[in-house]
Amino acid sequence: MSVSPSVPVPTAASASSAASAPTQADLLDFVRRTAADTELIASLPLDPEGRTWVRLAGPGGSEAWLIGWPPGTGTGWHDHAESVGAFVTASGELKENALAARLPADGWRTLELADGVDRERRLPAGKGRSFGRHHVHEVLNESTDRHAISVHAYYPPLPQIRRYSRVGRILRLEQVERPEDWQ
Repeated sequence: MSVSPSVPVPTAASASSAASAPTQADLLDFVRRTAADTELIASLPLDPEGRTWVRLAGPGGSEAWLIGWPPGTGTGWHDHAESVGAFVTASGELKENALAARLPADGWRTLELADGVDRERRLPAGKGRSFGRHHVHEVLNESTDRHAISVHAYYPPLPQIRRYSRVGRILRLEQVERPEDWQ
């Protein structure tokens, strides 16, 4: 994995959103427009072994990232705690597996998931989505030979990421990461 310095991406929405917190729609609009910036997307250094990322200036004080995904990589199951977010695939294709269930925010280590909570989305270039607080998902590049690149934004800036393991219907909280762990 490699980390690069922040890259400002000035946008009209950045100025208008500064006075109030960006909504999920604002974040989705930002990531869509940023993913369409072919020069920015082409500037991301790609590593054949691990994900790469560059921090971007998001709208209204949000946290944003440009992420490169080598073939066969993924995030593992996680959530973004109290942050809302959005992401769009800029090139390649990503798959999102998500839970359509609201999980308790705190106070648990292991949960048995009900039937019917799994959702799967294929997100080819130009496609993306927004999501609310405590959205549990994993994002994968299932290609065997092609990188994917995506743009992500979160508000408020990520206070933590909770990482989970999953075996069948059992979801287990494994780790809580703080910003200093990934910045």
